[in-house]
Amino acid sequence: MRLDKSSAENAARILKALAHPVRLRIIESLIDGEKCVSDIIKAVGGKQSITSQHLNMMRDKGVLSCRRIGPMVYYRIEKRDVITVLKCICGHKNRHN
Repeated sequence: MRLDKSSAENAARILKALAHPVRLRIIESLIDGEKCVSDIIKAVGGKQSITSQHLNMMRDKGVLSCRRIGPMVYYRIEKRDVITVLKCICGHKNRHN
């Protein structure tokens, strides 16, 4: 596989967007489909303000997308390839423990 400069920069941007334990747990919580913010907060066990910051950052980077229904905001994984990345990382960790 060869990465041109643009592809490498795009890959690095996405990896940086994932590179935090809370963000990885958010992705894991959304693998089966979209969830409202309160359900994501329950799944990751964090504070609302911090979880919202992570959600907004990943949305801004194009990893997640969201929609609003009344007062509720629902997030989903926009770049489904991040699921494959997460599974590869978890598989690598499990093989080397």
